[in-house]
Amino acid sequence: GVKESHQMTIFRIIAAILHLGNLEIHGERDGEACSVSSEDEHLSNFCALLGVEHSQMQHWLCHRK
Repeated sequence: GVKESHQMTIFRIIAAILHLGNLEIHGERDGEACSVSSEDEHLSNFCALLGVEHSQMQHWLCHRK
């Protein structure tokens, strides 16, 4: 009963969440900081699926403020 266009949007969001779960986050400075590789394919896929900027997502996944 769900329109095909809505189904594709739902599938895109689910795929993005699954890619986000596969990101490798590397701890630095005894756990006080972290980083995500700019070449991580899961981050690239996540950003492409949701239409967000790669560099901004990479930054805000590792910074609280």
